[in-house]
Amino acid sequence: MKSQKNTELIVIGGSAGSLQVIIEMIKNLDDKIPIPILLVIHRKAQSGDILRTLLQQFTRIPVVEVEDKTELKDNTIYIVPADYHLLFENNKNMSLDSSEKMNYSRPSIDVTFRSAAEIYGEYVIGVLLSGANADGVEGLSYIKKHNGKVWIQDPETAEVDYMPRHAIEEIDYDLIITPGTLASYIKQL
Repeated sequence: MKSQKNTELIVIGGSAGSLQVIIEMIKNLDDKIPIPILLVIHRKAQSGDILRTLLQQFTRIPVVEVEDKTELKDNTIYIVPADYHLLFENNKNMSLDSSEKMNYSRPSIDVTFRSAAEIYGEYVIGVLLSGANADGVEGLSYIKKHNGKVWIQDPETAEVDYMPRHAIEEIDYDLIITPGTLASYIKQL
């Protein structure tokens, strides 16, 4: 893997079957990470703070559910709240949007990946994990178009392989990851 020293943000999108991969990653990260990680996970609108509470059990890195106008900081794992799209206003501030669902989802992985690509360009890594619909594929394509990096979960390791399989068929990706390798690639940054 080529060095990615200039990475400023990692955005990870997932749906059905992605939670185990995220937990595995979090458990294997160092206690400090030099950049923020943003998680866009499809979940029920009424899910509340349970995901943040669950993930925080596995790491000393702060896990924060984004609120409107949250400022992005290094060494933090952010979660897009249920039933909101997340947009980047600039390279430090995020905003929430409750416009219509995209690909039957809110938050939409595509919406956040696209916004990240527009703001961070070549300094963003988009990671697409397990899932059952096409959300995320268009956004990864947009990240690639803006010279960002694209990592996709190996469909053979995905609980639900539709999203990563579709992405591999459609996009010129940089890396295929597995649940056991995601944290090690992040540490190499």
